[in-house]
Amino acid sequence: MAIFIRSVSGVLIILVMIALGYVLSRRGWFDDQAPKLIARLVTQIALPAYMISTITAKFSAETLKQTLPDLRFPVVSMLIMFGLSIVAFHLFRIKPGHRGLFESMFLNSNTVFVGLPVNEALFGPKSLPFVLVYYMANTTFFWTLGVYLIQRDGQGDAKFNLKETLKKIFSPPLLGFIVGVLLVLLNIQLPSWIMKDFQYIGGLTIPLSMIFIGTAIAGAGLQSVHLNRDSLGILLGRFIVAPVLMGLLVIPTGMPLIMKQVFILQAAMPVMTNAPVVAKLYHADADYAAIMVTETTLLSLVVIPILMVIVQHVA
Repeated sequence: MAIFIRSVSGVLIILVMIALGYVLSRRGWFDDQAPKLIARLVTQIALPAYMISTITAKFSAETLKQTLPDLRFPVVSMLIMFGLSIVAFHLFRIKPGHRGLFESMFLNSNTVFVGLPVNEALFGPKSLPFVLVYYMANTTFFWTLGVYLIQRDGQGDAKFNLKETLKKIFSPPLLGFIVGVLLVLLNIQLPSWIMKDFQYIGGLTIPLSMIFIGTAIAGAGLQSVHLNRDSLGILLGRFIVAPVLMGLLVIPTGMPLIMKQVFILQAAMPVMTNAPVVAKLYHADADYAAIMVTETTLLSLVVIPILMVIVQHVA
């Protein structure tokens, strides 16, 4: 019972901030440009600073050396998920025009805007390196395979741009992670005032991320939430297939318990908030992507406490 209460409490922390973003958005505090500004502040400023300050403060070179090789587990999981997404596309008889979006959303999870705050609330800063290991795999798959699939929906013959793809993969959050890791591995100590700045700026990451989700839900509208074949397939993939698959991969291993728990929870996060943006860019069905972001984000508030209890007893 204590585990369930802790899980619910962690999600309630997140829910209050999401509700704040939703209410303020509905009351007209944010214009159309505000969500873009918040997203840029989080991904390009706050999150890199958060990663540098937390990694250098909380982790040793030995811990990081032991953690990074486990990147193979999310990579293997996502490769299998891609194969399963093709099966699910045919099984649920998804509209042909939604194939790329369906497969991409089935495959990738929201590891930053939802995954990071949820794991922080449930496990504290010690979960960060495991969150980031999963994030490395997830962001690479999304900006390569995921974008290719979405582009194919909107433009037919998708084109692969190596320069743009590398630019997306090596985004400010990943660069912040790399800098933090290098500082620890090379035993480099930055001046305390710089680290204090990173700490303060990084502290914006979680609240701004949740306010962003709230504005996204308000923008899509709760009335747009409904169940059909296209959405049921995504819900099945995100909240059942992905965490079960990850559990099968990591539970038999000897990795630390918290790493198992983080990987399973990260696998069960909602659809990436980037999906509607990319869909709009390549003239795919951005409304479908936005609705799935909303549905999976709302449902995750119910799924996460239940999954947390299961994970504590299984892993």
